[in-house]
Amino acid sequence: MDARQLTPRYSVSPQIAPEDMDAIAAAGFTTIICNRPDAEVPPGLHAAEMARAAQAAGLRFETLPLTHQTMTPENVARQRDLIAGSEGPVLAYCASGTRSSVVWALGEAGHRPVDDILTAARNAGYMLDNLRPTLDLAAAQAR
Repeated sequence: MDARQLTPRYSVSPQIAPEDMDAIAAAGFTTIICNRPDAEVPPGLHAAEMARAAQAAGLRFETLPLTHQTMTPENVARQRDLIAGSEGPVLAYCASGTRSSVVWALGEAGHRPVDDILTAARNAGYMLDNLRPTLDLAAAQAR
């Protein structure tokens, strides 16, 4: 597991495995969000398998598979709701952690300054500066 913290309540990671669940729980996470579609991974990493392993470790497991085409306002809002509804820190994962960072950034636009969003992502190793125009627009629309 390579958890990269964006906020004290939200971290992202590249692909995790079922055997990572105990370490994820021990690190203090309470919820895992899978942002990776099953079509991208072998059967042993499909969401149903990951959910079983997470639940066995006492973790809540949510699935919100994202692609460029499914990064819709509705899915951005759903990710934000999943984070807000968690009883503790959330670990979201995808192939590299980028999608999980992007969906978070889009959900934060209008709730925190764009510079803070981009800095948090950069500090976690994700360069999202190309999203600035989209984040600026979303922030302006949220006012």
